[in-house]
Amino acid sequence: MKIAVSLPDELVAAARRAVATGRAHSVSAYVAAALTRAEREDSLAELLAELDRELGEPSAEAQAWADRELRRTGLLT
Repeated sequence: MKIAVSLPDELVAAARRAVATGRAHSVSAYVAAALTRAEREDSLAELLAELDRELGEPSAEAQAWADRELRRTGLLT
């Protein structure tokens, strides 16, 4: 399906740079990949919110443990 969207100049330039440097096949592919990532992030956010509703938010102790583990593995700086 083909649609038309308006984008800020800096985003268009970023998409064109991605194509020029071989990081994307086309501007359309670049935008599709970005939308796919956004959808995945939205779905994850919805899942986490649902878990918080069902189980309650993590305790401060659990959050501190998770932060330590993420730092230890290099996923959080």
